[in-house]
Amino acid sequence: MIKIYDKYIFKQVLLTTFVAILLFTVVWIAPEMLLNTIKKTLAGLYTVKMAILVILYELPKILGKALPVGLLLGTIFTFDKLSKDSELTIFRAVGMSFKRIIAPVIVLSVIITVFCFVVYDRLIPYACAQNEKIHGGAEAIQYIYTQKDEHDYPQKTIIVSRFSKDKMKNVIVLDFSNKVYKDLHGLNRIYVANNGRYENKKWILSDIKVFNMYNDEMFESISSIDEMPILEGEEGEEAYILLTYSTKRDREITNKDLRHYIKLLKKNQLEEEYRFMLNKYYQRFLHPCVCILFAIMGCLLGFSKPREQRLIGFTIAIGCIFLYYITLPFFDLLAEKNVLPPIITASFPLIAFLSCIIAFYKTKEL
Repeated sequence: MIKIYDKYIFKQVLLTTFVAILLFTVVWIAPEMLLNTIKKTLAGLYTVKMAILVILYELPKILGKALPVGLLLGTIFTFDKLSKDSELTIFRAVGMSFKRIIAPVIVLSVIITVFCFVVYDRLIPYACAQNEKIHGGAEAIQYIYTQKDEHDYPQKTIIVSRFSKDKMKNVIVLDFSNKVYKDLHGLNRIYVANNGRYENKKWILSDIKVFNMYNDEMFESISSIDEMPILEGEEGEEAYILLTYSTKRDREITNKDLRHYIKLLKKNQLEEEYRFMLNKYYQRFLHPCVCILFAIMGCLLGFSKPREQRLIGFTIAIGCIFLYYITLPFFDLLAEKNVLPPIITASFPLIAFLSCIIAFYKTKEL
């Protein structure tokens, strides 16, 4: 049953967590992004409406990190205050165990965990897409796709110098011959196109020069073609998805699209990118769970004796936050370079943090 105590603790932690999230967001957004936005507005690059939208669409990216941090700081502040006011002593005196005392906090942390998952899966990709629309979309550079046969031999390699949405510029196609040497494949011809586009599952090049090869190393003749398709059907669609997501960060992709992208990376044997994105995909499900661990840690750090220094708990909390987020890129690299499997690199920070909580719980006098 929900008791008055549960409502009281739930409300107190919720309020302090909200304040901590707000402060974290203000501190994160104020120094650089806000200043740059104001400068561009004064320079006439942004209207006032555009400037407000730019800041608004940056908030979900900050919120993803602010939720666990805010919950940790909110719980430690609440329980530290309860300790200093001797309220926790009273709760223990009436027979309440540590697990019972933190039960409302666990419920709140589960709710925030679900919300954090939604933020990463829906809000952040949506905000990134809207932000890109405001800036008009930027041209991406240098994408390479290789078409292979059933024996894993390359048939053609497509090099796209620049692209934006479904438009491509300066496209080079290397058409390989059946001749295979010790360290390379022979060439039939080279296509150099000024423009290209994607429509109806087709890659279509236009304004093309064709360099026909003689003996795999010399130009036999040069001709021109107005337009020609190079990829069609399912393969054309898959190559376009790889092209689209190759320059996106994982936070710009929803879970559903990220899962599909990972399958295509594996199918096309893009091993490093596959392992990196698989690690990020696992993090989508594991990172929100850190909210629960941070909440428990905050409760433990908040339990203190009446004359204990308050600074100690907050110092440990800041150290935990710093250590957790600073090690994430390191584990991303371990997954990418195949030092450890992605499931291990994604889960290890949480397992290590959980082990520290258990050790801290056993050594602390509650």
